Amino acid sequence: MEKKMIGIDIGGTKCAVTSGKINEDRTISVLRKISFPTEVTKGVSQTLEHIFAGIDELLEGKSAADTIESIGISCGGPLDSVKGVILSPPNLPGWDEVPIVAMLTNRYQVKVGLQNDANACALAEWKFGAGRGYKDVIFLTFGTGMGAGLILDGKLYVGANDMAGEVGHVRLENIGPVGYGKAGSCEGFCSGNGIAQLAKMKVLEQIQQGIQVSFCPTLAQIDQITAKDVSEAAIKGDPLALEIYRICGCYLGQFLSILIDILNPQLIVIGSIYARSQSLLETSMKQVIERETLPYSRSVCRIVPAGLGESIGDMAALSVASYLL
Repeated sequence: MEKKMIGIDIGGTKCAVTSGKINEDRTISVLRKISFPTEVTKGVSQTLEHIFAGIDELLEGKSAADTIESIGISCGGPLDSVKGVILSPPNLPGWDEVPIVAMLTNRYQVKVGLQNDANACALAEWKFGAGRGYKDVIFLTFGTGMGAGLILDGKLYVGANDMAGEVGHVRLENIGPVGYGKAGSCEGFCSGNGIAQLAKMKVLEQIQQGIQVSFCPTLAQIDQITAKDVSEAAIKGDPLALEIYRICGCYLGQFLSILIDILNPQLIVIGSIYARSQSLLETSMKQVIERETLPYSRSVCRIVPAGLGESIGDMAALSVASYLL
């Protein structure tokens, strides 16, 4: 009987339990996926029961030991990947000191691993996406927030207590959009929330000067601005939207220059917003990198969009499972 893996993706609004397998060509296939809302109001136990039920359904009444080789969990941090404990993630209220690896190991008697979502995505892109064949890879989430997963010398690097890669917290300016609780941070400038904040500031300036803004005609609509609104306007050629993405690209380049000089990676893979809006960010980003980085380090580093696209969430937890093997 062919053995498979199971991945568990735990998010603030929804969770998914996925079965998959590694193919002979070292690609990974998703076989089946079960999704359900995260029961924030009903407590941890309710969501855990949904996770167990999802796994049981994927096992189809068979023994886990006879059906799957491992279970991987992707979850927002903070967490302890060594002890297998989820430690009070801000998007999961009530998930305090949850020993999820021990729970699943005791119940299913197979190998179980836990990683934060950025590390899980880094594993996915390294093993099955844009990072295949490289040994020094940085993955950046660039979604609602900004986080990183680090593959250094062919190994996932998590730091002394799983806090490596919290790049969104790095301050780039003393004043600026707020991200990760810090004004002017990398996450403040380079994330969906950050782009929306920057857009609100710029739109307010324009409207107060009597200048019409195509994606926000009135002050009453400012609070509804999203990064998607700005990107759609930029694609249509709106000058303010293009300027907002130019600014974002400059700060992205500034931060990438720091990573390139310190870690000397072969590849930087950037997901979500960069993958969708590369053309809006790339020119200003590259201009800053060209100016700021050491030439020898820059010469060996490629910067590419995530290769797994919108499927990376499904692949991430399965990649944690495969990394155990």
